[in-house]
Amino acid sequence: MPPLVPPFLVGLVVAPLAKRLLKPLVRGVVKTSVGIVLEVKKAAHEAGENIHDLAAEVAADVVAAQIAAGDVGARSGDGRQAAAGKGYSADRTEGEARTPKVRTTAGVGKAH
Repeated sequence: MPPLVPPFLVGLVVAPLAKRLLKPLVRGVVKTSVGIVLEVKKAAHEAGENIHDLAAEVAADVVAAQIAAGDVGARSGDGRQAAAGKGYSADRTEGEARTPKVRTTAGVGKAH
């Protein structure tokens, strides 16, 4: 019958060898994983910026089309806006002329 070696003795011999072999392997896996996560995060941030830029361009085009079509509001000769039933007051002076607010996207201007 072969000599019986207790399992804890095998563990005492194998543990230092496993530590020497597995530590660099695990370190490399973790380092690569962190690098991949950072690259994905950077790519997602750039994609978000591109979407916000595109939304701002589209909003500017829509506003320009509305201005060209005359939908935003007409001005009278003395600098006052005509009260065309769109929320403008005819008794405002030139300094108090109200301009319409255009919201392009909900997240524009927020700091991330």
